[in-house]
Amino acid sequence: MANYRWKSFLEEEDRPEKPRRYGVTEMRGPHYSLFSQNLLQDVFESMGQFVDGLKFSGGSHSLMSKSYIKEVTNMAHKHNVYVSTGDWAEHLLRKGPASFKDYIEECKQLGFDTIEVDVGSLGVPEETLLGYVRLVKRGGLRAKPLFSVKFNKADIPTNSNRAFGSYEVPAPRTSELVEDVDLLVRRAERCLEAGADMIMIDADDVCRQADSVRADIVAKIISRLGIEKTMFEASNPKTSEWFIKQYGPRVNLFVDHSQVMDLECLRGRNLGKDHASVLGSPYFLF
Repeated sequence: MANYRWKSFLEEEDRPEKPRRYGVTEMRGPHYSLFSQNLLQDVFESMGQFVDGLKFSGGSHSLMSKSYIKEVTNMAHKHNVYVSTGDWAEHLLRKGPASFKDYIEECKQLGFDTIEVDVGSLGVPEETLLGYVRLVKRGGLRAKPLFSVKFNKADIPTNSNRAFGSYEVPAPRTSELVEDVDLLVRRAERCLEAGADMIMIDADDVCRQADSVRADIVAKIISRLGIEKTMFEASNPKTSEWFIKQYGPRVNLFVDHSQVMDLECLRGRNLGKDHASVLGSPYFLF
């Protein structure tokens, strides 16, 4: 860490060197925009020490040539960065169970280290889901089931200022599916028992915005599964800051590549109540 003396945390507060079991930063790869190899190389060379994983989001790897994917995975491995698929395996299962085995083998040949399985999109019985996790592990790759939590928006308390005792019109109940969080946690626990390496929690509804984050749901998931076995998608810097303030630098987060340096600064600082984004301050605008 001789090159990073500017960081202000205590030695015991920082994460260990890569490969890490906690404090993992997984970076979003090609999805919303196409990453060139030069851009990825710049990210790895400038911030590679802070990036643990690269994820091809949204099945983007299915649209790319195998030669390009292989070059990217090789580049990532040179910087000790693991590579994960996005939510794509569930689309292949329409061709039958055998196609999933072929998908695992192809991912292995292309240099992927982790296969993400979107539990919600699969819509399969629990035992079938556990079977897929075991197939990934037998194939020599890491398994990362993706769970999403749906809840009624009306359950989020309003933050508006109002006079004491004044009437507030209740928010209308929506018709969206409300998930049983205890059931989700139990299924995630069984996935871990079957060999899953990490449980990914989708940002939608639970923690898309810091001002509406369901802290109770996040706390229940972490308390039952453990902070080292859970990863949360942080859709913006404010959400990342919320997680670091609540759970410290050990929390595992999935972020956009543009948030990596800011997140690393957040991990290494004692955040005050009115803390502002580190890279958003004039100090870093040089």
